[in-house]
Amino acid sequence: MRSIDAAQRRARLALRHRLATPERSAEVAEIARSLVALHATDPATVFLSVAARGNGLTPADVEQALYQDRSLLRMLAMRRTMFVAPLELVPVLQASCADALAHKQRRTYGKYLAQAGVGDGDAQGWLTEVEAETQKALLQRGAATGAQLSKDVPRLRTQVNTAPDKPYSKPTNITTWVLVTLGCEGRIVRGRPNGSWTSSQYSWAPIESWLPEGAATMLAAEARAELVRRWLRAFGPAPVSDIKWWTGWTSSEVRAALSALDLVEVDMDGVAGVLLADDLEPVAAPEPWAALLPSLDPTPMGWQARDWFLGPHAARLFDRSGNIGPTVWWNGRIVGGWAQRKDGEIVYRLLEDVGADAEALIATQSQQIATWFGDVRTVPRFRTPLERELTE
Repeated sequence: MRSIDAAQRRARLALRHRLATPERSAEVAEIARSLVALHATDPATVFLSVAARGNGLTPADVEQALYQDRSLLRMLAMRRTMFVAPLELVPVLQASCADALAHKQRRTYGKYLAQAGVGDGDAQGWLTEVEAETQKALLQRGAATGAQLSKDVPRLRTQVNTAPDKPYSKPTNITTWVLVTLGCEGRIVRGRPNGSWTSSQYSWAPIESWLPEGAATMLAAEARAELVRRWLRAFGPAPVSDIKWWTGWTSSEVRAALSALDLVEVDMDGVAGVLLADDLEPVAAPEPWAALLPSLDPTPMGWQARDWFLGPHAARLFDRSGNIGPTVWWNGRIVGGWAQRKDGEIVYRLLEDVGADAEALIATQSQQIATWFGDVRTVPRFRTPLERELTE
């Protein structure tokens, strides 16, 4: 069995995730493609992930890629998590993840509607009608917020109490339910937010605004195999358990996807992993590099087993739900964390001794992040112990 140690994995990470300085790119979509897709639960993450890997890019370049060139699209995908993906990946994500999410969402919301007596005994049929009316209204408007659409489609203002027997529960209108389900089906997409690039108050647009013919259809099994192939190219080698965690699929779905690929088993410092058979050649370690990655960046969130780059720092850098905060990297390892204070100052704390040369490069990256932010202020959606300490 071929052996690939942590040092080689770190070298691959540096090059393939465009963190080594020579690999940084002036193309926003290319950066996203290098990581399969950009984690987008926190809107700021998309921009700061690009900032850490960009060459001469600004927030305006990311906005142009998203909303003018429309070479990227925001959608729910793996683990019901929001991602920003290059357009060519949308059919893959749709068939491998989003279609199943749409089915689950509709089943869940239909159950709540039925419990509330909505739809005269046919809650699913009623929901389908409302979805069709909403999509038609959005096509007529071209772009709209949920509030605007609820004026066009009064049934969107229907209120349902999902847990009427619980004292903490209260009625909620179904606007978000309908819009999220239509988004999962690939019929509508999240457009430009109201406010700055840190805002999550999105408008909605028809899918045709990004893909005039809609997303191409694929078989789910074919799409899952393609998604795993892309993930292994960017994140491999890795244990199969990492693939299962990252995708959120069942074990049988992961096994079927792997069986469709030409793979080899490798030993990673005593841990069994898989790698694409045409990707066995070692890569040379790049020159020393540093990076400040944002909360929920796709690199640290790409694996479940993280000891080979995280070391003993999980308790300081993750919240209780497994969300990582802003991190400081040196040569493929996490060595600290950073934060933005209310006055805009970027501060960081190293959790281990990395030497004067490393500290100088880290300081340079900190200055670049401060320039990227400019007058914008943001707080990570999921706050971690070290990030809180740095901003007190």
